[in-house]
Amino acid sequence: MLLLQLLSSYFLPFSFLLVFLFLYYSSFVNGKAPKNQPPSPPRLPIIGNLHQIGYYRYRSLQKLSQKYGPVMLLRFGSMPVLVVSSAEAAREVMKTQDLSFASRPSLIINRKLLYDNKDVLFAPYGEYWRQMRSICVLHLLSKKRVETFSYVREEETAFLVEKIRKSCSSSSSVVVSLTDLLMQLTNNIMCRIALGSKYSGEEGRRKMNELLSRVVELMGMNHVGDCIPWLGWINRVNGFDSEVDKVAKEMDEILEEVVQERIERNKRESHDCDEEGQDFLDILLEIQKNNTTGAPVHQNTVKAIILDMFGAGIDTTFSALEWTMAEIVKHPDVMKKLQNEVREVAKGKPDITESDLEKFHYLKAVIKETLRFHCPVPLLAPREAIQDTNVMGYNVKAGTQVIINAWAITRDPSYWEDPEEFRPERFMNPDSSFDFRGQNFEYTPFGAGRRGCAGITLATHILEYVLAKLVNEFNFSLPGNAGGESMDLREVLGITIKMKKPLMVVATPRSI
Repeated sequence: MLLLQLLSSYFLPFSFLLVFLFLYYSSFVNGKAPKNQPPSPPRLPIIGNLHQIGYYRYRSLQKLSQKYGPVMLLRFGSMPVLVVSSAEAAREVMKTQDLSFASRPSLIINRKLLYDNKDVLFAPYGEYWRQMRSICVLHLLSKKRVETFSYVREEETAFLVEKIRKSCSSSSSVVVSLTDLLMQLTNNIMCRIALGSKYSGEEGRRKMNELLSRVVELMGMNHVGDCIPWLGWINRVNGFDSEVDKVAKEMDEILEEVVQERIERNKRESHDCDEEGQDFLDILLEIQKNNTTGAPVHQNTVKAIILDMFGAGIDTTFSALEWTMAEIVKHPDVMKKLQNEVREVAKGKPDITESDLEKFHYLKAVIKETLRFHCPVPLLAPREAIQDTNVMGYNVKAGTQVIINAWAITRDPSYWEDPEEFRPERFMNPDSSFDFRGQNFEYTPFGAGRRGCAGITLATHILEYVLAKLVNEFNFSLPGNAGGESMDLREVLGITIKMKKPLMVVATPRSI
């Protein structure tokens, strides 16, 4: 993908580089590899293996791994990249040698957007990261804290249901864009949890949503300077760096305004907020004020962590919701079975509440299968080796970037029967112990180990409750009574995999 960017956007400077190919060619290894180095495809001068990586990177890497093995070493320009494509190797990286691979590569775009990596997701391993991770796990994303926000999820989901119902008021059924509705829903939920309210005003919400979408899109892109440092000037010349800087500045202005308003409000009110009524911003500012951690919590730290909650929380949750609804609509038998389960539990009750979620076994299986079939972050967040080590008998040097192809592992017939079929029943087997909390390395949509996702509990509560409410209140089908085989399930990439085209469905209120 980066190679295409170089060729299409920078043809003139790249043509000059061809002159140097003969000078550099002899310095690249295309013959005998160092002892115990992982298998590597032959690479080209300067660009390394970038010419072998297509738009769908996880598919390209899967194809290469089928030829060179589940542990292989690539070069993205001058950057060494270890690609892991088996459960056994993933266990080695995320569990057996978790500490050796506990850091993140310092990438240019992330540094620009995330206050020099002052967030949690991309902060390098060290004392700062440990303190910030502890804040998130203990104060922001604990099970108790997530449960205190149940009213937010219930209220926003009720607004969604009512919006669809109003659309149906002039007709028994209506075509709606579930993509738009689900994106609005996840944005609203995360804004209220993080900041206490939806961002003020229709224009403010629109700008916030556009900026968040752009942030996520940019973080899913490659910067030439990360792979080929001496060509980093290209992104300055073509305006890409300026675009990243512009988005970072506009996002910072919004977050700074929100933080300053909250600080001033707290000064005026001058009273302690009930802990159960606090949003993430309240908690972070309280920690900052009282300095209850070993590491100082600066203003940029507060903004970076809030941006983490938006970027990671909204994008992955929305992606999972969108793909789950797409698969439900595509497979009417799955939707019917799911509706029967949810409506049986809801029978005789005025409404479904989050306390009902534990009773929805098939719904949980549907979500698990979606996370397997459409892994939200197919290559997980990249890791970096802190020290020289050994993986599956191969030597790996410190500083090597590590990519875990979770998508390829969850499509591997060695671990999964009929992996290309959407079958929630595979998770209904009483003998099946598969879960997505990082204990089964055939199935790690949220990662595992020290750098595993801290927001699993929050994400699953949103997924389960929203889906239960939608299938309880409505029947869904494709416009024009089209069959599931006609659905366009092509993908588009950012940090996460999303549907290329909006999910348009016919929503029909259920007849009681």
